[in-house]
Amino acid sequence: MMLHIPAVLTKPQVQEFRHRLAQAEWVDGRATAGAQSTQVKRNRQLPELSPLAQELGGFITQALVSHPLFFAAVLPLRILPPYFNSYAGGEHYGMHIDGAIRMRPGTANAMRADVSSTLFLSEPEEYDGGELIVSDAYGTHEVKLAAGDLIVYPSSSVHRVAPVTRGERVAAFLWSQSMVRDDAKRGMLFELDQNIQKLRAAHGDDAIAVDLTGHYHNLLRMWAEV
Repeated sequence: MMLHIPAVLTKPQVQEFRHRLAQAEWVDGRATAGAQSTQVKRNRQLPELSPLAQELGGFITQALVSHPLFFAAVLPLRILPPYFNSYAGGEHYGMHIDGAIRMRPGTANAMRADVSSTLFLSEPEEYDGGELIVSDAYGTHEVKLAAGDLIVYPSSSVHRVAPVTRGERVAAFLWSQSMVRDDAKRGMLFELDQNIQKLRAAHGDDAIAVDLTGHYHNLLRMWAEV
């Protein structure tokens, strides 16, 4: 399931992020890539243990865990601290798939990567190219969102970032381990949750809404790993 989550950060927050990031020292993005990805990755990243990455990443994590749509779609159990990357001058990231197991930076703690997320920090008109291109069973999807907006998609998807031919594309990206590892089951739970919300808005907490809410939680009880 791919989902666009708008306005995770406000425009003033994005501006503050960009001001801070413009003064940062970036390193070769291949430092955090696996053997296969290293061959196709050409970008720059903040060092993963830099104080700025940790500060801004913590802000993003808090924004996400308190965002109802993100929580409903991802059902996060663990969220890896966000990374920050920048593409310019033809930089790109070729076709790859995210590693299944990620290590929390600076620790021996591992987590499973079920859901990948990209938070755009540059407005679409600031750069040419740079689309996130995700391929799945339903075709190829190009994503280029407003600054402050987030896209979530299964970590099992093959994806790439197109070359940036003008301007600069700045973004944060992160992985989540979901309480429900199966993407299809997460998608069903999300659709059920969203329809329950619509039903409640139209009719209040009537008997049907209460019954469907019970079914949602019983399915979650059946499928969740915590």
